[in-house]
Amino acid sequence: MVKKIRGVAMEENLNNSMGLEFYNLSHRFGYQSPNWPYFEDVKIERIHYMAKSGVLSQRITTSMHNTTHIDAPAHVVQGLPFIDEVPLPHFFGSGIVVSIPKKKWEQITYDDLEKAAGKIVQPRDVVIVNTGWHKLYEDSEDYFCYAPGFVPSAGEWFVEKKVKVVGHDTQANDHPLATAIGPQRNGPLHPHLAAEYKKWSGGRDWKEDFPDWEPVHRILFKNGILGIENVGGDIDKVTGRRCTFALFPWNWERGDGCIIRLVAIIDPKGAYRIEKGEKFA
Repeated sequence: MVKKIRGVAMEENLNNSMGLEFYNLSHRFGYQSPNWPYFEDVKIERIHYMAKSGVLSQRITTSMHNTTHIDAPAHVVQGLPFIDEVPLPHFFGSGIVVSIPKKKWEQITYDDLEKAAGKIVQPRDVVIVNTGWHKLYEDSEDYFCYAPGFVPSAGEWFVEKKVKVVGHDTQANDHPLATAIGPQRNGPLHPHLAAEYKKWSGGRDWKEDFPDWEPVHRILFKNGILGIENVGGDIDKVTGRRCTFALFPWNWERGDGCIIRLVAIIDPKGAYRIEKGEKFA
């Protein structure tokens, strides 16, 4: 079905000539988009605009770790591939979106993943975890500092199951207190959380529970698994379903990661096939 957007006819996401359904799983990117606590804010300038030049051109200054993005292994582990060195099949494929609801600072573990997906995950799958935290995505401590997160046993589960890409609706591939937000390298960015965690945990020190810096990042990247952070959009509409995913980054030489448009694709009729590439001339 075709609808008009600003007067231009365009095919709809869920009712188009291909018979495929397209779901956006990305948060918005733009002016004042939510940002990780120590990154410079996004800047967008109109270099040319209609009243001035009869054309719109914009210049963007941003970290690639803003909004929904994918990390290159080189982001955390020296000597591993940059984003332009990752083969293209890693950015496209089948997979699942699983529901693992979590609250403030709760851990996502091996057992959580096994219970949710152990019987349905397949080797080389894309696995996206919906904790419900995408509903809190905004410029706030709630989202960036109090989120749940993966712990090392979860990383080992992804390796064991031979997953190729991990995605989640939280702020990092690790629990926030295993990043610079907590007592880790370059941190703590928020020292006041130390006392709060001690009270929340029943007296434990955050350094006891999170002794290592970004351990899940390291487990994933050293095993060739990529990580998508800040998944959102229509994630609830595809949770509990097997989909095809497209998540292509820029061809950025020595890139440490990249903002992506993460899209889930479903073929309700099972009739669509990838073209064979036959020559037509």
